[in-house]
Amino acid sequence: MPGGLFAPRGIAVVGASRDPSKVGGAVLANIVSGGYGGAIYPVNPNATEIGGYAAYGSVADVPDPVDMAVIVVPARGAVDAVRQCAGRGIGSAVVISAGFRETGAAGAVIERELVAAARDGGVRILGPNCLGLIATRSSLNASFAPIMPAPGGISFLSQSGALGTAILDWARGEGIGLAHFVSLGNKADISEVDLIRMWSHDPDTRVVVAYLEAISHGRAFVDSVIGLRSHAPFIALTAGSSDAGAKAVSSHTGSLAGSRVAYEAAFRKAGAVPARTVQELFDLAEGFSRQPLPAGPGTVILTNAGGPAILATDACAAEGLTLASLEPSTVSALREVLPDAAAVYNPVDILGDAPASRFDAAARILVEDPGVRSLIVVLTPQAMTEALETAQTVASVAADSSVTTLAVFMGDQTVAEANTYLREHDVPTYAFPERAVATLAAMQRHALRIARPEAPVRHVEAETRVVREAIDHAREAGRTFITESSAARIAGAYGIRVPASGLAHDLSEARSLAASIGFPVVMKIASPDVLHKSDIGGIVFDIDSVDAVEDAYDSIMRKVMHRLPEATIWGVTLQEQLPPGREVIIGVNRDASFGPILMFGLGGIYVEVLKDVSFRMCPVTPDDAREMVDEIRSNALLRGARGEAPADIEAIVDVICRVSALAMEFEDITELDINPLIVGMRSTGAVAADIRIGIGG
Repeated sequence: MPGGLFAPRGIAVVGASRDPSKVGGAVLANIVSGGYGGAIYPVNPNATEIGGYAAYGSVADVPDPVDMAVIVVPARGAVDAVRQCAGRGIGSAVVISAGFRETGAAGAVIERELVAAARDGGVRILGPNCLGLIATRSSLNASFAPIMPAPGGISFLSQSGALGTAILDWARGEGIGLAHFVSLGNKADISEVDLIRMWSHDPDTRVVVAYLEAISHGRAFVDSVIGLRSHAPFIALTAGSSDAGAKAVSSHTGSLAGSRVAYEAAFRKAGAVPARTVQELFDLAEGFSRQPLPAGPGTVILTNAGGPAILATDACAAEGLTLASLEPSTVSALREVLPDAAAVYNPVDILGDAPASRFDAAARILVEDPGVRSLIVVLTPQAMTEALETAQTVASVAADSSVTTLAVFMGDQTVAEANTYLREHDVPTYAFPERAVATLAAMQRHALRIARPEAPVRHVEAETRVVREAIDHAREAGRTFITESSAARIAGAYGIRVPASGLAHDLSEARSLAASIGFPVVMKIASPDVLHKSDIGGIVFDIDSVDAVEDAYDSIMRKVMHRLPEATIWGVTLQEQLPPGREVIIGVNRDASFGPILMFGLGGIYVEVLKDVSFRMCPVTPDDAREMVDEIRSNALLRGARGEAPADIEAIVDVICRVSALAMEFEDITELDINPLIVGMRSTGAVAADIRIGIGG
């Protein structure tokens, strides 16, 4: 990323105008009014002077020093301007101009020409079709947003110019300072990955906040956020990633792993902080930018209002925040300074008539308690309330201690001045308890995440040649799936246990094969046209004799021919029937941007109905796998409910890690389901009873 993008020595404004109602005029005016101290060169072939600055006919005529061009001419002219930047040795260009791929096929052609011109000439492009950028350290507003924010610790990037202007207005209204603001536009060149990598070394950036509509280089994005997180948290709101936008897929995993799931799995992998709404994006930005991360669990609520304190307590329970158990010495100290009717346990209710001095005395005692790592002060305006003075007290306590402090000053006009004071003194304040608690919970989760050492991915010994041969054989046959027998060999090649099985082309072979495997056996239809066998009666269990083989064979053929008369039938698969155990599903669906997304849940026919599943982006570690098992709602069934023996959890973890390794090694695999994986009790292992693998063309 060229340094000239945020701290240029000189700027050429290509398409500068005397008319402030035009974009070229607004951009030039914003650069000047923002206080930028470098050289400014308006470029307009029809003018010799604009706004008191000498104007130049082309970029080639602009004198030194100049590191950046802001381009606001029509799309075709923008391509020529970038070529001139390359010839002039200008390394950065902000292309605000529209008329590129957002307009359709013709615009996409022009955008490709723009990118080619930039790459040939060594010019990095922000945009096109963007709002521009702001860098407060350089007093640079190279955008057509009229708002110049105060300096601060937030670097914000947005794929929506309109939302970007709202963010700028919000930041100014809330007294929140920004280090950088960047509108990405079409992301023809510079992307969120470039910016995150740069800000991971930027001393002005304390928090990176993003609004994203598409992430085109998913794995690079994850790596960039991982590189950032020890320096600054990454908070993001995503849009356009709904499950409705996912491609239609045939596997259980694919039908559950929509785009939203992929984003959530990628954010978890990267250690990003997801925001669910624009409001939450603002709340998180305020909390993370103003206060230190909690040093551990242990939240205390200090209030003058019982009802809101109960709401805050309920919200803590819902968000997984632990209320601190106050030390006996703390309780005694509180009793000495508070009225007899006050509640001196957590939450600490100092009563509705509390003046600022009572808040001050209680807060200073609470932050000295060794079990208190975060403080939420909840105030409602009552007859005796001193809102501004209490805000001053809270800000002073926060500045004097290392305890993470958030405020909830409820109301409007009565507490407006107090809320302004809190924000001016780096105490985030919220209108309602639930919003403060949700922010604090996100801060605590992030603190725990970055403090936890990275576990290594388990190495898996595998016979990769077996997998490659199976994939190549399927491709040669024109298939986009692996046959059941080949899928079993692939599983075995990666150390996943499979039952004894074989393919019988007719009834005679079925009898012989069943006898050689040993009763009881399971019989399943073998057909490229039958994806979910149980849906059409294509599977029979508990076959315990040669006569039962014949009955099962006839039943399966009759039902399949009735339901799918055009289906190609290869015969039936006979398989060793496994002893009873817990049935789980392990699957993979390959996302176009983020790669393989792994799923775990209870298996069998109900997986899509119950949707009790967890997801991770591959590769997964053993710790990731254990978390996946713990996350599902029905986890108690695996852990042993009401005296039942627990399932072999470590066997599940082992198979998850092996499937992850398989998906990472072979990009050809687009979908994979092991459903069910039969998990024995205690330490008896797990066996993949049914495996389906899809491959790309």
